Amino acid sequence: MSATWHLPKVVNRLLEINWFYSLALGVSFLKCLLINAYHSTDFEVHRNWLALTHSLPVSQWYYEATSEWTLDYPPLFAWFEYGLSHIARFFDKEMLVVQNLNYASPATVLFQRLSVIVADVVFFYAVKECCKCLREGKGKDLLGKPSFILTVLLLWNFGLLIVDHIHFQYNGFLFGVLLLSIARHFQNRHFEGALLFSVLLNLKHIYLYIAPAYGIYLLRCFCFTQSNADGSLQWRSFSVVRLVTLGTIVLSTFAVSFGPFIALGQLPQVLSRLFPFKRGLCHAYWAPNIWALYNIADKAFSILGVKFKLLDINKLPKASMTAGLVQEFQHSVLPSVSPLATLVCTLLSILPALFKIWHRPNGARGFLRCLVICALGSFMFGWHVHEKAILMAILPLSLLAVESREDARIFLMLSVTGHYSLFPLLFTTQELPIKIFLMLLFTIFSLASLKTLFRKGGALLNPLEATYLLGLIPLELICEFVYPLTVWQKTFPFLPLMLTSVYCALGVTYAFIRLYISLLTCSDTTKKTKMQ
Repeated sequence: MSATWHLPKVVNRLLEINWFYSLALGVSFLKCLLINAYHSTDFEVHRNWLALTHSLPVSQWYYEATSEWTLDYPPLFAWFEYGLSHIARFFDKEMLVVQNLNYASPATVLFQRLSVIVADVVFFYAVKECCKCLREGKGKDLLGKPSFILTVLLLWNFGLLIVDHIHFQYNGFLFGVLLLSIARHFQNRHFEGALLFSVLLNLKHIYLYIAPAYGIYLLRCFCFTQSNADGSLQWRSFSVVRLVTLGTIVLSTFAVSFGPFIALGQLPQVLSRLFPFKRGLCHAYWAPNIWALYNIADKAFSILGVKFKLLDINKLPKASMTAGLVQEFQHSVLPSVSPLATLVCTLLSILPALFKIWHRPNGARGFLRCLVICALGSFMFGWHVHEKAILMAILPLSLLAVESREDARIFLMLSVTGHYSLFPLLFTTQELPIKIFLMLLFTIFSLASLKTLFRKGGALLNPLEATYLLGLIPLELICEFVYPLTVWQKTFPFLPLMLTSVYCALGVTYAFIRLYISLLTCSDTTKKTKMQ
């Protein structure tokens, strides 16, 4: 009788294991099919880092400049490349020669592609741990299981597929560390979560964007062990031991990472590589953020000013911001933006979220929402933001999307717009059908699964939102098929990129506003599938 009673649980457990590993193996197989696809200059960046960490002493890592793609990641990632280099020599030793610039033998391509695929095991494990933080509904339909939907949204994320496995980077591995850190906080394993995030910061410093969410959350909800009946702080409950332990974890991680370079007196050199402020406000391809809208507004004002003879065209700065170059430039009409101005704007954009999490923490879920806002606020207002940074908001938001109808709506707007903004990264003809197919596949699943999960209450998107997203179709047709046939192609080659950035910036800005409204109005009404 006992064995019969437990049999359904065993069967359900086997089914759960099967679908998770089927999804993981399936996406890994797809990544293998993309090994010979186009790869960007980031491929040479990481090959060069393999070479210099393998061939040169540590004292020269952050000084080496044979290649223009100098080492500009924190030391732990340099050690990661160093470890990979000892495996790479079994594939092709020539890739480890610093002077072999743009070296891309078949064995080199195979190794670097496989290194990304294997490193994604960290991401798979993190997704599995995040799924454990979900309470499943009573429905037996697989599309009604939040854990299944979340697994697909993360493992088969369109952005990660094209950025890591075509364009070439190691974001899956890094996001795995981030998601595992988030999962540990949901599981009340805060010391582990803090350690993982400290490691992450020393792998890639872009995650400093979300450090304020970690700092405020741990100080408010972990160092203060109790709250009053009204939710306010009970100051007597402050734990100095916990604060000191957290501080020790963070400082120890940074000491291990930066210690050797501090001992060599190279800390200023390392920091100058990590924070190069001479690259200009925007990347060559504008990220779809507030500065894309600012740039186009400045351009429109300058054109109108010249047309109505309010401005002298000979006295206007050269329009280098639309030349597709990475450099500093001056705006024509609007005030030019400095790194300090972007820092102030970024801090102002995240302060309300930090204030809210301090006074009304709402547990780990509130921390996660604050983290997403910090990521998106930094993307919106940061200095020299890369378009790929949108994934830092999309992936964590996936966890909220399977538990709240409003978050699902925001996720659809942000993911569709943000993912489409990555299209210009793959500009070669042979990758065109691949990126369109993968984008459609991911978008259709996202819409269908989240609609099924929140079937009560009508459509997730209102007509205006749906119309905006459908507008991406004619935009793609114009940029990819119509514009190359026009005479403007040679005169204004950067125009399709500008159109894409500006149109997508409207959607990302809208999602940011909706996310803030959700936070500040305490819109915490969720489906019964809540995170613990």
